[in-house]
Amino acid sequence: MRSPALRHVLTHLITPLLMCLGMGLAYMGAFVTPEPNHLPVAVVGAGPTAKVFAQTVKDTAGDKLDVRTVATRADAVDLLKSRDVTGAYVPSAKVPELLVATAASDMGAVAVEKVFTPVAAKEGVPLKVTDVAAPVADDPTGQGLFFLLIALSIGSYASVAALGAAGATLPMRIRALLALGVSVVVGGIGTLLAGPVFHLAHHGLVSVWGMAWLYSAGILFIGVGLHTFLKRWTTLTMMVLFVMLNFTSSGGLFRPELQNGFFGTLHAFWNGAGFVEGIRSRLYFADDGLARNVGTLLVWLVVGLAVTAVAAVYERSRGTVQTTALPEPAPNAEQARQMAEHRNAEEAEEEVEETVGV
Repeated sequence: MRSPALRHVLTHLITPLLMCLGMGLAYMGAFVTPEPNHLPVAVVGAGPTAKVFAQTVKDTAGDKLDVRTVATRADAVDLLKSRDVTGAYVPSAKVPELLVATAASDMGAVAVEKVFTPVAAKEGVPLKVTDVAAPVADDPTGQGLFFLLIALSIGSYASVAALGAAGATLPMRIRALLALGVSVVVGGIGTLLAGPVFHLAHHGLVSVWGMAWLYSAGILFIGVGLHTFLKRWTTLTMMVLFVMLNFTSSGGLFRPELQNGFFGTLHAFWNGAGFVEGIRSRLYFADDGLARNVGTLLVWLVVGLAVTAVAAVYERSRGTVQTTALPEPAPNAEQARQMAEHRNAEEAEEEVEETVGV
């Protein structure tokens, strides 16, 4: 290829094309064909009849369902509120009942209803569906938390792009303080959206802000640290970590039991899942599981602080090497002008690369 300008353009098209491929693989792989994958359900009953019924359901569904029996309806409600099961079926000759918790997963509730409605139909009786943990009326599907996650994520990794492109000449300690300040503001914006603006959270706004801050700070510190090493590839990396893998495994739209094993595994420790499930725990499930999800967010923040610290040491060592090296001859005016133009072009190019990802 003889044209340097054309080669330059084609090289920079690699980033958006990789974004296209990655987003397609991630979103379509996670969301296009949701189906039960070891979906945990319970059958209420202590006698042999209940056990035989549960085994029949399991044999019919195969790997789609994990079926257990519980002695009482109250036990089933406890399992739903601890999110150990997605639905619980109470057999009855007159009015069989299906217990669900739509605040944990609206799509999960729909999935178990599809499983047990035909079961009741075979008995010639209607199925009664009882929601033991419904989301607030302002967020009837419970999916508003997923869109809150998107807002926080964009605010965080877009700020990484700004800090990387415009603040690259600042000392790392200044960039780290800016990242801390931005995370506080992003958390505050998320809390305003979740509370006074859209009323997703009718209580626990301090906790919502705390988890939003932890989530945002983890992303910002990881991004600020990675930018030292990855430069214009930082945005693509951030999109892989905090969009492609993050949104798809968060459980905001589909719980892991409705996805393949890859995204289900990520759900166990990824930061988006820690945020969404932590907020759900605080708002709807009496803080059950909250400590574990906050712990997940703290681990990501510690990783971010470690990456930033390593980047600071690296930058300091390079600065030391440069100051102890032999001085080079001072450039003349024309050389200085050309160097400045080249440097400005590189910085503008990098900023464009960062902005494309945002």
